[in-house]
Amino acid sequence: MLDLLPDLFDKYPKQLSLADKDFINYGKQIIFSGVIVTVACFEDNSKVKELLTTDGTGKVLVVDGKGSMNRALLGDIIAENAVKNNWRAVIINGCIRDAGTIGTLAIAVKALGCNPIKTEKLGVGETNITVNFANIDFIPGWTVYGDANGLAVSQSNLCVTAS
Repeated sequence: MLDLLPDLFDKYPKQLSLADKDFINYGKQIIFSGVIVTVACFEDNSKVKELLTTDGTGKVLVVDGKGSMNRALLGDIIAENAVKNNWRAVIINGCIRDAGTIGTLAIAVKALGCNPIKTEKLGVGETNITVNFANIDFIPGWTVYGDANGLAVSQSNLCVTAS
């Protein structure tokens, strides 16, 4: 399957919310879905790093970096930890760095852009709270879907078979 969202919207149009912002794909994986886990932080990726060292089986980390383009909230070392811990994807309302290396990793990564400057590590941020960006509420426990067509969210896991 090369496209997930068109099939989901054909089958479940009223059960999905579509992001109104176009995120750039950086990871080797493009198509993904998983249970939402959230972080809200601003130019400090301490909580991102902390969560991606835990078991992420079936999960997607959604990071609300408030759209900041000043610092990267994800780099190659933290992304490699995400792969080792079985996270399906990381979505960042902000920047990543080490884009070349992240592009070789078996994980989906979507972000607004790149910035080579790392963040402060002050331990600041909130986890597992509802975050809103791209005109979507990302609610912990709900499901997020992504592919080259964009991002969408549903309250429950929706099933689609390849056509």
